[in-house]
Amino acid sequence: MNESIAGAAEFLAELRFSKKQEENIPEQWRPRDLESGYAIQAALLEKLVANRGGSHVGYKVACTNKLAQELLKVKSPFYGFLYSSWVHPSPAHLNHRDFSMRCIEAEFSFAMARDLPPRGTEYSKDEVASAVAAILPAIEIVDTRYTEWTKVGAAALIADNAANGAWVQGPHSTTDWKKLDLASHSVKLIVNGETKLWGSGAEVLGNPLNSLVWLANELREKGMGLKAGNRITTGVCTDVYFAEPGDHIVADFGEIGQAELSFSL
Repeated sequence: MNESIAGAAEFLAELRFSKKQEENIPEQWRPRDLESGYAIQAALLEKLVANRGGSHVGYKVACTNKLAQELLKVKSPFYGFLYSSWVHPSPAHLNHRDFSMRCIEAEFSFAMARDLPPRGTEYSKDEVASAVAAILPAIEIVDTRYTEWTKVGAAALIADNAANGAWVQGPHSTTDWKKLDLASHSVKLIVNGETKLWGSGAEVLGNPLNSLVWLANELREKGMGLKAGNRITTGVCTDVYFAEPGDHIVADFGEIGQAELSFSL
């Protein structure tokens, strides 16, 4: 591991452990491209798992709408990893002090029934859909080490595990999701009993399944691949909400189900 990757990973890990934020990774360690961002991400995850324990359970896909891509000046999504030590079953009760930022995102998520291993050709949408075990409602808590996260660029966000702070998993839906029009399927975010935000699956690359297809092929190209049992959260489908201590939050996906989260006072 080169000095820049090691230095950046140590810097980000210490910020996570101390619940602090900085403007950016120091210049001498800052990633210059997406590849170096992912290299730092891998080194950071080693440190987080060494400190917190846990096992790899899936992925988050970020930057899945045009506004976010324009803001960060990227043309495609990027991804981070989900580990069991920061995944919580719904209803989740979390300490607000565990986060530097509590940015709440309601997200369609998928659980995989079988592997999609590396291969020479792309996976089609039908192949990816056939490998899905279930759809589930979820809430991602985005939490970044950067004071002005919209200005640091995609590579620095990737390095910080795509700004994933925690993930709340709702129950696997019993609805046959393949019969649903996920693009038009409505979602609402309810805060302290009041509906704050509305959205739909169309906000996620036009359809949440498109986000999963993108990830399957991105990992395929890197020789990784999705595994049976992986859970994948596909990106925000409403505007974001910045939670306050004491908030009770429900992401309501209609017949698909709900994910629920409360923060301590």
